[in-house]
Amino acid sequence: MNDVKKNGVDWGSLILGILFVLTALISFQDPAGNLLALVIVFAIFAILKGVFEIFVRNRMKELTGYKAYAPIVLGVIDIIIGIYLLFNLAIGVAALPFVFALWFIFDSIINLFTLDLAKGVSTGYFWFRLIVDVIGVILGVMLFFNPLSSALTLSFLVGFYFMLYGITHIVYAFR
Repeated sequence: MNDVKKNGVDWGSLILGILFVLTALISFQDPAGNLLALVIVFAIFAILKGVFEIFVRNRMKELTGYKAYAPIVLGVIDIIIGIYLLFNLAIGVAALPFVFALWFIFDSIINLFTLDLAKGVSTGYFWFRLIVDVIGVILGVMLFFNPLSSALTLSFLVGFYFMLYGITHIVYAFR
């Protein structure tokens, strides 16, 4: 499978970014909607994101020779979280604010540690990634320390994060 660059577009990042943006828009549509559906959707996206992180790490190793282990760890954690949420829906609904809080925090912190690679793409991309990752940490802390309020506004907060994450992937696709 060639993780492709045709005409300057990374199609894998573009498709993943579009899927994240679409998921964000769905979350914004009905914030009081069914949390069970959110658990299912986000469990599937966690699995896909984990697989994508592992493939990106392998691609990054091929292109730069840099052997980053953080994307592998993050990818495996994302896959485990996704599978757990998918097969334990009731527990997933109860744990969703905490799971997403930890996910946002760890994902954003790991991305902050790999910002030096973003600087190699472009200065604008570096600053964009830095802002998105700092916002991800802030949202994660907000979710973790106020779970009741987070459960009520989870669709919006998660939608906002997925929108930022999707835009990041779309920007990366056209680097």
